[in-house]
Amino acid sequence: MANEKYYGTGRRKSSIARVYITAGTGKITVNGREVKEYFPYETLILDLKQPLALLSAEEKYDVIAYAQGGGFTGQAEAIRLGLARALLEAHEDRSTLKVAGMLTRNARCKERKKYGLKAARRAPQFSKR
Repeated sequence: MANEKYYGTGRRKSSIARVYITAGTGKITVNGREVKEYFPYETLILDLKQPLALLSAEEKYDVIAYAQGGGFTGQAEAIRLGLARALLEAHEDRSTLKVAGMLTRNARCKERKKYGLKAARRAPQFSKR
């Protein structure tokens, strides 16, 4: 692996993440900022690092991610999927990631608002009189 770059795309809710991995020391950068500086919660950072932790490759790769759209949670989960896909491209073990559910895209997103209702399913308050 002589200075090769591997790429993976991740999506979640309305977030899209482009993730690049290279051989390195475990440095993670999101939108040009350090991961601890970008994400406000430690749980999101742990969630994002899951594919690396499963393969015990946390100090093996440097991760550069560009996330856009959505909020922190959607972006973190999009980066996680992109990272898992990039690790596959880097010839890492597919079965470990597959069994842990890292390669499955979470397709749940916000349901659209319907006419006559206040939200997707929330009806206006009923008044008897």
